[in-house]
Amino acid sequence: MAFDVEIKDDKNATCIYAKLSVNVTVQYETNTSSTKNVTFSVPSEVTTNGSSCGSNGKAPILVINFGNGHSWSLNFTRNDSMYSGGALIFTYNTNDSTLFPDALKEGLISSTAAFLGPIPLNSTYKCISSEVVVSENVTQIISDVKLEAFMQNGTLGKEVSCDADKPSPTPTTNPSTTASTTTPTPTSKPLDNPTTGNYSVSDVNGTCLLASMGLQINTSLLSEGKNIWTAFNIDPTAMSKNGTCSNQTGTLILTDNSTVIEFTLALKNKNHFYLKEVNVALINGSASSTRQNQNLSAWEASVGSSYMCHKEQQIKVSEDLVINSFDVRVQLFGVKNETFATAQQCSLDDDSIVIPIVVGAALAGLIVIIVIAYLIGRRKGYSGYQTL
Repeated sequence: MAFDVEIKDDKNATCIYAKLSVNVTVQYETNTSSTKNVTFSVPSEVTTNGSSCGSNGKAPILVINFGNGHSWSLNFTRNDSMYSGGALIFTYNTNDSTLFPDALKEGLISSTAAFLGPIPLNSTYKCISSEVVVSENVTQIISDVKLEAFMQNGTLGKEVSCDADKPSPTPTTNPSTTASTTTPTPTSKPLDNPTTGNYSVSDVNGTCLLASMGLQINTSLLSEGKNIWTAFNIDPTAMSKNGTCSNQTGTLILTDNSTVIEFTLALKNKNHFYLKEVNVALINGSASSTRQNQNLSAWEASVGSSYMCHKEQQIKVSEDLVINSFDVRVQLFGVKNETFATAQQCSLDDDSIVIPIVVGAALAGLIVIIVIAYLIGRRKGYSGYQTL
């Protein structure tokens, strides 16, 4: 679903042309002090009230209005040879009871990000592939873009493709070896454990969420009528880190060109925190699919402490997507000097239970051996007597 609009000047010449698809996920606080995510698309039927070609020192601006008071706007700047997007402002109306039926704060809320890098003047920016744009409480997946500002004579210029649409160079492979893949089939060699990434989320009071973990995505794909599970590791050096905190929750958002992962931790009974919700969006070109689980109960620890688990854990997001986590350490609130507080270990790491079980099993085995040896000895003793 894409909108297609033209903005014209007072001479009826087109100065801005825009055709693109925008899929939005908004995180909002409910009237029960919890958080929810709602996902929706900007429809094809929109209005452009507030748009302008720019004049008297004012920059051109594209404003897309839709639904019950929602809007998407982008202003533009230029120099002698290039033009760029300025502030991308997404405004949503929490009075819209269809999308936000239980919102705590009602009214218009705006979230600002950056979009559209330098493009040569008299050129049309084209990008079929998806781009993830993250701002406060809002994640946008923008695709199928055809856009030009500062148009000359009302006509579109030469198309300039984004890097994601350009063909990848063909890798050189050694015929004697097998090329590796990021999505192995069940017959492929198992993936190594993912690299551990360090993440943090801050608000006006400082760091509110601290996390360290390795992540692996496992998803089921339908191939020739069969579900085949494939896996890939998350590279923390390639991820953009973002997030928000409220009085009751903290959300960590990790994004790259093909994956968006949102972890939401929440307070439980005011003195514990836990992993409440995970959302994952997988992006393939201009297509994207989202999975979520809003009823988790994992990674629990006391407020003022951190949760730690070295062993591999599985987080079921949906029937066809599971996150494997490694070397997890997280803390919601109470973070001092960017350092984790004393850790509360998961039961998988607790060897204090395993050792008594092993010792007990060994002693039980020894007792059984002694009893069997005693019975065998008695039987041999009886066989030595003759009946008179």
